[in-house]
Amino acid sequence: MRSEVDRSPDVHRIIAATGARDARRIGRIQSLWSGWGEIARYALVDGPASTVIVKVVQPPERSAKGAHPRGWDSDVGEARKRRSYEVESAFYQDWASWCGARIARGWSIESGHLVLEDLDGAGFAGRAVGSGSLDDLRIGWCIDWLADLHRGYLGMEPTGLWETGTYWHLATRPDEWAAMASGPLKSRAADLDAALAAAPATVVHGDAKVANFCFGASGVAGVDFQYTGGGCGLKDVAYFLGSCLDDAALYASADRWLDRYFARLDSAEVERAWREVWPHAWADFERFLAGWAPGHWKRGGFAAEMTATAIERLSRR
Repeated sequence: MRSEVDRSPDVHRIIAATGARDARRIGRIQSLWSGWGEIARYALVDGPASTVIVKVVQPPERSAKGAHPRGWDSDVGEARKRRSYEVESAFYQDWASWCGARIARGWSIESGHLVLEDLDGAGFAGRAVGSGSLDDLRIGWCIDWLADLHRGYLGMEPTGLWETGTYWHLATRPDEWAAMASGPLKSRAADLDAALAAAPATVVHGDAKVANFCFGASGVAGVDFQYTGGGCGLKDVAYFLGSCLDDAALYASADRWLDRYFARLDSAEVERAWREVWPHAWADFERFLAGWAPGHWKRGGFAAEMTATAIERLSRR
């Protein structure tokens, strides 16, 4: 057994949080965006689980210009990123214990340092990335997961989280809005945002793409709560479906998945209000992509039609 002086600060935190006799770093899982830290796996000795996940956030003094793969380097982006890690810590500290959906247990939550349950060890080792990567069974699990999350937080004030969740929220993306081509989507962006804000609110995940779900034998768990905050739950649903279905599949099945979501949500009042802004949820993300990456593959015919419907509904007001 190693002496106290041989143990790193990370190991000391893990031991204190879990009650394990010792911990050993297995290796890095991934680096955080733009070199802001890492996610690593540690093995426990005589602990409550065989392994844990440690997420360490180490913001640089200032992100190097040109570090963003699409060239979006700005003070606004820097502040948004810093805030996102504060929000994730707040979620695990104050919200996760009564989350209605399966997530990783937080063993220790400190600013910039999270010791979390290893979902691989808990039976959720499956991963999928991108369009066409999920079958109907697993899409259904994710839809149910989102409904469970949203149902558990309906009507709650997102204290400590983003006032409005999602990483593409208009107020946090002024540079991308400025880069948009002129047209109805740009000129009505604030109206789209206001319509979504006026709908009944819950706490949304904010980045519910395929890659942020871990799949088990009979269900799914979610990770990455940096952009969690208040808002209409359909923003998560639209974003998720757009991350795993191509245009043909969206035309064929989006309505069916929406019906399943509302059946699980089980709130007739919320359903009536949210169905009215279903096109707006698509248009909101389309607005972000139109400035951030105009040629992105997610800007397909289905999203364009939903956006046109949202703009038309706004014009009736």
